[in-house]
Amino acid sequence: MIGFGNVGRSVARILCETTNGALELTHICNRNYKRKMQPWVPADVVWTDDIQQVLGSDVGIVIELIGGLNPAEQIVRGALMAGKSVVTANKQLIARHGPDLLQLAKDHGAQLEFGASVAGGVPVLPALRSGLSGDRLHGISGILNGTCNYILSRIEGARIPFSEALEEAQARGYAEADASEDLDGGDARAKLAILALAGLHARIAPEAIRARSIRTIDAVDFDYAAEIGCTIRQISRADLQEGTLFADVGPSLVYINSPFGRVYANQNLVLTSGKYGGDMAFLGAGAGGDPTAVAVISDLLFVAHNLSAARPEVSSLVSTPRVSSDFESRWYLRFFVKDKPGIVARLSAILAAHHLNINALLQKPGHDKSALPFVITLEPCRDSLLHPALEEMATLEFNTRPSLCLPILG
Repeated sequence: MIGFGNVGRSVARILCETTNGALELTHICNRNYKRKMQPWVPADVVWTDDIQQVLGSDVGIVIELIGGLNPAEQIVRGALMAGKSVVTANKQLIARHGPDLLQLAKDHGAQLEFGASVAGGVPVLPALRSGLSGDRLHGISGILNGTCNYILSRIEGARIPFSEALEEAQARGYAEADASEDLDGGDARAKLAILALAGLHARIAPEAIRARSIRTIDAVDFDYAAEIGCTIRQISRADLQEGTLFADVGPSLVYINSPFGRVYANQNLVLTSGKYGGDMAFLGAGAGGDPTAVAVISDLLFVAHNLSAARPEVSSLVSTPRVSSDFESRWYLRFFVKDKPGIVARLSAILAAHHLNINALLQKPGHDKSALPFVITLEPCRDSLLHPALEEMATLEFNTRPSLCLPILG
């Protein structure tokens, strides 16, 4: 095992306690390993900071748990080229190099498993590999980042500012000191790229997926969302249509009584849509050492039992579709303005000029007139038609804060 952080410790403990001899832990490799050593690890396990000592040994499976791209990519490639199978939880590595690494594993008679790279302990990737492989999936959507879901749930439940919810998430260990990768969608879009590869057989770079930040969400947005029976969640979605993959990650309004609306704290949810099997849902703990470790151990047992070779459904039958964020949906537009006569008329005129239809106007009483929040909801339209209107509205002198635009899903 290379990497002995929170997940690595949980994996090692499960290996030492519960696998009944099916798997034997031989090496633990980590920088400054002496301060990491644990008394419950068997005495014959080799502790080292030399990766080559692991790769040069006769082990059959290497567990990569250091994360990131470098040196993880070199380690995984080296292990596979040596004929060693690899189990990893590295979402960034699989999102960017998954097909190449799967082919490398196949060429050298090894296996590469990465079930823990998406949704932690939720077994969605094994389900895509086996349980749903008989269907023809065209859509995958999900709540894939537990940090964002926890923060949005706290803003919703306590009506606290975003900054306070973030500080609380950091204090509880749900968010890093620099949580940009979570908050701005980088983590979720890497996971969505993996799901698209495994479920839709579509190879896309994570950077090709538009990612929108949750930093702009205000407590008042939950008040207005509730007025139309909705809440707000970070949603990742991919829909394959005739050679184009429509994909997007970002905060969205979802109905309170929908599956997404009932997901709280740091849970993850993945929904798949198939031509024959219809919709399926996978819900569970999406973060933390123990849930992720369970997924790692499941992959280890899968390799150890040699149930199959490298996955042909993601190593060879892969397309490279055009990627677009031009979804059609209803829209939620929230403004903060310095109140004066004629504001709604000017906004309505801009929307009409761009052939966009207003569905409703929402304005709750009791707010400061110098920074008055109100909401316009729109009838369904394409993203590409809406944004020129938003750019024009952003120049109006009565705005006190940038407007917020969110899709309304379902």
